[in-house]
Amino acid sequence: MPHIAPLKPEEIRDPELRELIRRGEELGVPDALFSRILARAPVHAKALLRALLHSHTEGSVDHRLKEIIRVQLARTAGDPYFGRLRSARAEREGLDENRIAAGSGKFEQDPGFTAAEKWALRYAREMYLNPEKIDAAFYAEGKRHYTEAQIMELGAFIAFHYGMQAFARTLGAKPHPQ
Repeated sequence: MPHIAPLKPEEIRDPELRELIRRGEELGVPDALFSRILARAPVHAKALLRALLHSHTEGSVDHRLKEIIRVQLARTAGDPYFGRLRSARAEREGLDENRIAAGSGKFEQDPGFTAAEKWALRYAREMYLNPEKIDAAFYAEGKRHYTEAQIMELGAFIAFHYGMQAFARTLGAKPHPQ
């Protein structure tokens, strides 16, 4: 049981919050447990869930790449809760567990990833583990693959999801068995 109990579905009265929770469940990230814990503060839950869903599903960076990055961050952080969740949309678009695992492994040597994807995966890893390595030269390399807007999209996504995972770990939420 998490440190803060989730609300029961019938206790959530706000229609927008109910819809955001439904959208998260439909996507698979976040699932209802995390959203129902957040629902204890409805105003903040709505803002956070809107941002989470927007960062993951909107923009011009491939959703499958974002999903690989999201799982890579969870695995790096040792977060079994978010590490277990999967985007149904990414799965429909052809993302499988082998590719997700490769993105958390030795992706630099993996010919299945493009140079652009390798840069994005390095961006996530280094932002998390070694932010001092992200300098002008690193961004210059990124600009060979992505627009500045896409780099900002990736950076915001990485920062947001890393923070969400840190928050979720403090709640003591445990993944449901598959």
